[in-house]
Amino acid sequence: MLSLFLLLLVVALDQLTKIWVLNTFSLYEVREIIPGLFNLTYLTNKGAAFGFLAGVTSAWRHYFFLSLASVALVLLTVFYFRLRKEHPFYGPALALIAGGAIGNVIDRIRLGAVVDFLDFYVAGHHWPAFNVADSAITVGVALFLVANILEERQRKRAAA
Repeated sequence: MLSLFLLLLVVALDQLTKIWVLNTFSLYEVREIIPGLFNLTYLTNKGAAFGFLAGVTSAWRHYFFLSLASVALVLLTVFYFRLRKEHPFYGPALALIAGGAIGNVIDRIRLGAVVDFLDFYVAGHHWPAFNVADSAITVGVALFLVANILEERQRKRAAA
């Protein structure tokens, strides 16, 4: 139940924040929030992480990313049902990743690109802009890795 709640929460927060950005900002508009560290900046990303394949203008790019996301969601579902009882972190981790993937897929279907707006930087060096879905995916992957490490330690202890 927690995993389903997390998945739905991520999708809802992601879409609500993106709707707010779409209704409040002009494309490429920047609003400084914490000087020297953080802006809200409305950008779109037609590619994958860090703009991968964003410059490709072929129509196949859109279908490629939708197909890739569909396969990823099927795999996440399979992993969820196989791993959720192995360690308590696996279910929430996979839910965060799936919720983030769904949030970005909704953008690709609705807008043809993903809306990004969180812009962190230091001394003029910007991290690529991202969104709530991307954050959930990152936290989910980190949590999944922690679960793997803890699970491996538990196996070693049991074997010793």
